Amino acid sequence: MKLSISLVSISVALVAAAAVTGCKKGDKTGNGGAAGTAGTGSSAGMAGAGGAAGGATGSIALLLPESQTTRYESADHPFFEAKFKQLCPGIDVVYSNANQVAADQQQQAEAAIARGVKVLVLDPVDGDAAGAIVKNAKAKSIPVISYDRLIKGGSSPDFYVSFDNEGVGKLQAQALLDKLTKDGVANPKITMINGSPTDNNATLFKQGAHSVFDGKVTVVKEDAAANWKPEEAQQLMEQFIAKIGKDGFDAAYQANDGTSGGAIAAMKAAGIDPKKKPTVGQDAELAAIQRILAGEQYATVYKRIQPQAEKTAELACALFKAQQPPAGLVNGKVNNGTADVASILLVPVAVSAAGGGVTQSVADTVVKDKFYGPDTVAKICKGYEDACAAANIK
Repeated sequence: MKLSISLVSISVALVAAAAVTGCKKGDKTGNGGAAGTAGTGSSAGMAGAGGAAGGATGSIALLLPESQTTRYESADHPFFEAKFKQLCPGIDVVYSNANQVAADQQQQAEAAIARGVKVLVLDPVDGDAAGAIVKNAKAKSIPVISYDRLIKGGSSPDFYVSFDNEGVGKLQAQALLDKLTKDGVANPKITMINGSPTDNNATLFKQGAHSVFDGKVTVVKEDAAANWKPEEAQQLMEQFIAKIGKDGFDAAYQANDGTSGGAIAAMKAAGIDPKKKPTVGQDAELAAIQRILAGEQYATVYKRIQPQAEKTAELACALFKAQQPPAGLVNGKVNNGTADVASILLVPVAVSAAGGGVTQSVADTVVKDKFYGPDTVAKICKGYEDACAAANIK
């Protein structure tokens, strides 16, 4: 990944697509989100309103990849839509979730383009396959924002909004390595369960993790959860344990919190105390934070999704109005194998119960930011009151 921190000069093509005054159901969708029913333009009824969009009408599309990871329905979608409505009132958001099926996402994108959306915000199921979506959109002068995961496939999306994803893998690995060193484990042996091979972020997490692990630990078993499913990780960890035994590893790396949950479930089923096998994930999912406070998972990587979604909404609104992005919003470039894509890059944070080393505490991150809403403490501490008190969460 090549990053350049200099601001990028960008010219935005005027959009020729016809305006759309409403939004219809019809896409295959996920489970729905806090901001409205998936697959519908939940700002319908506001068409013709004044405000930041200058009284314009029309629509944009937000296409997310899956619902196995809770962030997409509970955070990315509602945060994006709320900010976009604030900035571009009267403009519909056509929302779809592909539930990890690349062919469905292709159909959702084609349907959105046929409706005449003026901007496409796309988080790809398959970063290479999604290149065809970008090419189709750009042939119709529709700007594309590659959201969270980088779109490749010989395409040139207009923008990319994400975190330093190789840096995420480095944080995960360093947190785990620091824990093993602190615990006095010599010549540590670890297992690795990586994310979906079709997700470019998973490739970057893996690269970042290996850049820290290689030469310092022995990876005794490594595989990938093909669809990011916890049950896939559970099955993989069961297979690992059957091959190497209960004492054949000292710690476990998982690409995200869902797969960490699956791996920990496998440990428990095998009679292994997960408190004695440090485990790391990412996404700061509620269940993972509770496991961290209870000592069953050592760390996660917290990616502040609200600013990611809101910065993307700012960019999408500017593109809808055929304007350049707000000054200072774009802060780098990422090469997707075809072009240097103008990028907005955010900084991830490693989190453990009390903090220390490369990690910060739960209290100083997800709690301070009210990551799960105004009742964040209540959500985290329900059933974990003693653990919350020990971690100074109140």
